[in-house]
Amino acid sequence: MYRVKEAFYTLQGEGAQAGRAAVFCRFSKCNLWTGREKDRAAAVCNFCDTDFVGTDGQNGGQFESPEALAAHLRGLWPDAPGNPYVVCTGGEPLLQLDEPLIDALHRAGFEVGVETNGTLPVPKGIDWLCVSPKADATVVVDACDELKLVYPQPLAMPERFRHIRAGHYFLSPMASPAVPEDGPDPVKQSNTRKATDYCLAHPEWRLTLQMHKIIGID
Repeated sequence: MYRVKEAFYTLQGEGAQAGRAAVFCRFSKCNLWTGREKDRAAAVCNFCDTDFVGTDGQNGGQFESPEALAAHLRGLWPDAPGNPYVVCTGGEPLLQLDEPLIDALHRAGFEVGVETNGTLPVPKGIDWLCVSPKADATVVVDACDELKLVYPQPLAMPERFRHIRAGHYFLSPMASPAVPEDGPDPVKQSNTRKATDYCLAHPEWRLTLQMHKIIGID
């Protein structure tokens, strides 16, 4: 059984794949926060701004088999030229994403990308792996395609992850979860400046912004 909060077709908004058309599959549940406001203060990832609770989102639901979920996601890809790409995210997708589902997604024609906090073992077959460490959670992944770090996190500063081999290293300025997406966010503005300064001083890191929020898409 796979539990999906929502699934939708959009453009990847950040990181090395920014601007690429993709089907996003947001799995329910995370191992660093329940997703409920009453638990936020005690959460490892207490700055999370994503709703991943339940299965009631756009195109969400419960899927009994890998083939059923793969077919559901393939139906969201347009009948047009282009290499189908699915991004498995959450919550924490590796609580549910497994090799049978990855195989089913490949059979459906998808290239499979994953955005994970890096605390769980990675199943075989993933085509693009993005690791985004959170606070003092133990990261078990030591190699990935891109390392995307929400910045600044006092317990997860860039220096802590020098051992992780990645094709790309990104800093994503932390926003305030209490600010509406269409409103001014002085916290994010300040953190964007801090991330910019860090990248200028440490040019192995690159700045990434949430393009999807800037242009107003999902």
